[in-house]
Amino acid sequence: MKKRIMVFAGMVIVAAAQPALAHEHGHMDGDIHSSMGMQMDGGMEHMKGAFMTEKDIDGYTVSFRIMKAPQGKDQGGNHHVMIKVMQKSKTVPDLMVNSKVMHPNGKSESKMMMRMGNWYMAAYDLDHPGPHQLMVLFKTSDGKKHFGGVSYPEQQQHPGDH
Repeated sequence: MKKRIMVFAGMVIVAAAQPALAHEHGHMDGDIHSSMGMQMDGGMEHMKGAFMTEKDIDGYTVSFRIMKAPQGKDQGGNHHVMIKVMQKSKTVPDLMVNSKVMHPNGKSESKMMMRMGNWYMAAYDLDHPGPHQLMVLFKTSDGKKHFGGVSYPEQQQHPGDH
């Protein structure tokens, strides 16, 4: 029990420090595209090999981006999992975001996502074959919690599937 309290306290301290750290490193007001060297072209993002999708969660538009971690920047996993939460075409600021991945073998792991500009990111190992279920839980300033997720790689529906 004491260990759980210490782990939880550590997570709260890390989450509380993230906005200050992001500001200190110049990422607070920037977008992840500029901080990660991605380019915008006519409103479309071009990231080689990246998985990109959007999902409506309780009236919020949640953008999911998953890409291989750059060489030497695995930060705890070989893929960077990122989300951005928007409402009425504006980024929703100051969220608490937790993520969970259910791997094809049935094992799962959870990580708090760190803020990087308008995005939140966590790193996971997603190289093993089969679909991974990615879930996010974010808490907005009104105290409400919002939950949703996607499958990675996205599972294709076949004719006759309903």
